[in-house]
Amino acid sequence: MKKIGVFTSGGDAPGMNAAIRAVVRTAIYKEIEVVGILRGYNGMIGGHFVPMQSHSVSNIIQRGGTILKSARSKEFMTYEGRKKAFEQLQKAGIEGLIAIGGDGTFTGAKVFYEEFGIPTVGIPGTIDNDLYGTDYTIGYDTAINTALDAIDKIRDTADSHDRLFFIEVMGRDSGYIAIACGIAGGAELVMVPETLTTIDELVQTINQGWRRSKTSSIVIVAEGDEEGNAHEIAAKVAGQLEGKYDIRVSTLGHIQRGGSPTARDRILASRLGVAAVEALLSGKQNIMVGIVNDEITHVPFEDAIHKEKPIRQELIDLVRILSI
Repeated sequence: MKKIGVFTSGGDAPGMNAAIRAVVRTAIYKEIEVVGILRGYNGMIGGHFVPMQSHSVSNIIQRGGTILKSARSKEFMTYEGRKKAFEQLQKAGIEGLIAIGGDGTFTGAKVFYEEFGIPTVGIPGTIDNDLYGTDYTIGYDTAINTALDAIDKIRDTADSHDRLFFIEVMGRDSGYIAIACGIAGGAELVMVPETLTTIDELVQTINQGWRRSKTSSIVIVAEGDEEGNAHEIAAKVAGQLEGKYDIRVSTLGHIQRGGSPTARDRILASRLGVAAVEALLSGKQNIMVGIVNDEITHVPFEDAIHKEKPIRQELIDLVRILSI
């Protein structure tokens, strides 16, 4: 293999730039030409390729976002779109791909490989930490620290005014951010898609806290919880608390995607970037590189996308035990 391409796709995550840097410099170290593909699969279809040199990735390890940009591509979801992308790669002489993203990115890469045989290795870049086959995904640690900083500030004002705050964090299908923030932020309750917490249970927990002389409380809500988003849950609860709390809602939103990556995310991205290039050059294809028990692993896209990565019951129990 003489020439590879690297791209980022789907939602951005802090640490993606560190991964790009590691891919580019590892390829150069291995004497392989490397090309950056701009704006994910859209850029692949349009042939938006830029040659990458060592200096191309200087001074980016500390930056959030992605210098290669990201996009969601409806055209790539069609066979015709994927055929255009394949033709562009052939014309540019690109023989293998490093895809940095989440399950949507890897789903596209899997189908693309099955149809056109372009060897692809994925790097898990998503704040949700929801991919099977890796203990951590790039961006997760930064996202929970960003959210936690906001939660700590909200707790200060909640305590000052004897308020009940419902704080919504990202996690449409996964409660990893919510559960980590709940434990580290001392939340009274965490509501996540993986476990059903009814409104009656929520009210009971809040009332128990009131009887124990708690004058303020924090409830962390993952945006994909079965009972609804934070505003909807707060509205359901309001009529059952008999005015015991002044209720407020905060949605943290996209601040969780931005910001300078933590040291942990930079190191993780660097390790996975190197591992991805090495896997591709050793003949691996249609796989994601991950990290389990601090060791690099290779996981088929099929498993990374479709196998469940449940939150450990121990973590769910921690919130309940420590909120007394």
